[in-house]
Amino acid sequence: MLIGEYIHAIDEKNRVSLPAKFRKELGKKVIIAPGLDKCLFVFTLNEWEKVSERLSSSETDLSFLSADKRSFNRFMFGRAAEAEVDSIGRILIPDFLKEKAGLTDKAAVVGVKDRVEIWNHKQWLTYREKAEREADQLAEKLAGERKT
Repeated sequence: MLIGEYIHAIDEKNRVSLPAKFRKELGKKVIIAPGLDKCLFVFTLNEWEKVSERLSSSETDLSFLSADKRSFNRFMFGRAAEAEVDSIGRILIPDFLKEKAGLTDKAAVVGVKDRVEIWNHKQWLTYREKAEREADQLAEKLAGERKT
């Protein structure tokens, strides 16, 4: 399970180090995809396969028949990139994904159970503070959803 929050520099070649605790679980190749809330998602190859299957609408995968599914699949798959984890645990973030997430010199690398999220450091702090303020309300809302 991928958990924890780490702050890492982004070097001049657009590489960011993955925390040592994440490297073993992620393996030597990962998929970097545009995430939600202005971050990037990093998946293992196995988890990416699961995401791909979940985004399919049925056993026959006719997801291309729905405009919303086409749009979201284009967003996720069209902008995803495979990345090698180098010998010292860095991944290269393509320019188009770096720009999408507003990454500059520092990134927050956050473990979120089945994926890693890479955030612009300042945007992560703002998002985290908001989520912390709303945590009690979010928990109540999620508990209510489980009852129905």
